[in-house]
Amino acid sequence: MFGFENMKISSSDATKPVINLDQGDPTALQEYWMSTKMKERCVVVIPGWELMSYFSDKTNVCWFLQQDLAEAIKALHCEIGNAATEERYIVVGNGSSQLCQAALFALSSLSEDKPLSIVAAVPYYSTYEEEASYVQSQLYKWEGDARTFNKPGPYIEMVTSPNNPDGTIREPVVNRGGKVIYDFAYYWPHYTPITHRQDHDIMLFTFSKIAGHAGSRIGWALVKDIEVAKKMVQYLTINSIGVSKESQIRATVILNELTKSCRIKSESFFEYGNEKVKSRWESLRWVVDKTGDTFTLPDYPLAFCNFFGKSSSTYPAFAWLGCNEDKDLESLLKEKYVLTRGGERCGSDKKYVRVNMLGPNKDFEDFLNRLLTIKYPNCFEGIPCFEP
Repeated sequence: MFGFENMKISSSDATKPVINLDQGDPTALQEYWMSTKMKERCVVVIPGWELMSYFSDKTNVCWFLQQDLAEAIKALHCEIGNAATEERYIVVGNGSSQLCQAALFALSSLSEDKPLSIVAAVPYYSTYEEEASYVQSQLYKWEGDARTFNKPGPYIEMVTSPNNPDGTIREPVVNRGGKVIYDFAYYWPHYTPITHRQDHDIMLFTFSKIAGHAGSRIGWALVKDIEVAKKMVQYLTINSIGVSKESQIRATVILNELTKSCRIKSESFFEYGNEKVKSRWESLRWVVDKTGDTFTLPDYPLAFCNFFGKSSSTYPAFAWLGCNEDKDLESLLKEKYVLTRGGERCGSDKKYVRVNMLGPNKDFEDFLNRLLTIKYPNCFEGIPCFEP
């Protein structure tokens, strides 16, 4: 599952650490939360007698949603200006992955025609195909690339913007009156300019990629249609009987701190995150330039960010690294003990890989040095070719 299973390491390389940049573990943002002020502000203490019931609010469509979390979500979106929350139902889930499955269930079960076709434009988030195919549901069926999809009848298109894995800004491709699920996991100002407030029927967000707290497993959907929201809650009820209240309480505290930090530039999480990710992208582009025409990276246009009040570029959480030669780049990097996600898993070509840009500092620096050794074999760890 994680790419270690088939690795053969010779005795001479047995001590060389494997760098896992396949998984999107956002630990690079941990430093912010370790600062003295945030250590004090984000402590959560829960007495043993609290939060014992399954229910948060029996009158709410999403009966396991903590009201304080709902208010924190609305406040942050209002502060950032990235999504409309008015006249919408908030559905909380165990990460946006569970919410994606809930949305597929909701839309397909409410459709008269089954199975519904599920599509996404290449390169797409690899987990979409896995989620749509794993349970072999009779409600929906994975049909692959939205750009080549020509099957008649209803469909659901997954749109991730900025896109995972290539960071591009996306819109629907099919445009034949089907349903669209918008995944805005990365539509936050540390990754991309906030150009307008998104306003769609189903929008997914995740706590993991905003603040880096992937272990809390919190995501939410902003849903216009009450029947869709009810069906999503039905799925979540059957699948996990709701969402941990402890995780919701922690997410509430941290989301509120994010909102407060927006008002003090020196404490702004999004200023910090933007500088962090921007710095890594500048370092990676420097290394790619040094390798001549060996590797490629996408270019991103400047756009005016309403949140920062200035023009800026996109600095995605993942790099869509390409190889100019017709090589299996995932295998090539694995020879350097670097694990990435191969392009074929994203519906694309083996000459591309997805690289996590949010891993630990040392992993990222070691990755840059190992990337250089593909072009310059005399570079080796211990005598870095890249000086951060």
